[in-house]
Amino acid sequence: MKILVIDIGGTNVKILATGHEEVRKLPSGPGLTPQMMVDGVKELSKDWEYENISIGYPGPVVGGMPLLEPKNLHSGWVGFDFQIAFGKPVKIINDAALQALGSYEGGRMLFLGLGTGLGSAMIVDKTIIPLELAHLPYKKKRTFEDYVGLRGLDRMGKEKWTKAVTDVCKRLKAALVADYVVLGGGNAKKLAAPPEGCRMGDNKNAFTGGYRLWEGYA
Repeated sequence: MKILVIDIGGTNVKILATGHEEVRKLPSGPGLTPQMMVDGVKELSKDWEYENISIGYPGPVVGGMPLLEPKNLHSGWVGFDFQIAFGKPVKIINDAALQALGSYEGGRMLFLGLGTGLGSAMIVDKTIIPLELAHLPYKKKRTFEDYVGLRGLDRMGKEKWTKAVTDVCKRLKAALVADYVVLGGGNAKKLAAPPEGCRMGDNKNAFTGGYRLWEGYA
């Protein structure tokens, strides 16, 4: 089975297909509509062969469909029929869940994406459990995302932000009874070393997750 994986971000849409190594990109941002994304991906991948499509969506997904409009893109994503637009079978999950799936090595894994915000997902015995931990209260009337997301890094500086990441990982790992935590997202690279019980992920794992989505993971 040849699969096209689409990882939708606030800055770029990244794509990769089975049998290829070159990740291709198109700009996203506040003006990007779902139809523009589809048209751009079709053009970028016109010389690739693929049968099925996996999409990582930057927002909550329920029943294989976006639940809310993305914060950093144009509106129109909720209710958009991606399968009709692409003319191929499509599976959609949250972008953090997609990267989590590609990072999974068995057991109970918690994934935390340290980017502009805080992405989160769990995988338990090959079952994907999307989470929305970012906006839960944490300290001083601020949320987890306010501390470990980009706002927290900018507000506190790298040293205090690193301490916050360590504390948040410890708390969430214990609360969710995770065997281990994988840290992904662009800002994870700013950590000198992963906290105890954690390991570093890789943004490229999103593509592995997209392939795995069609391989018996629920």
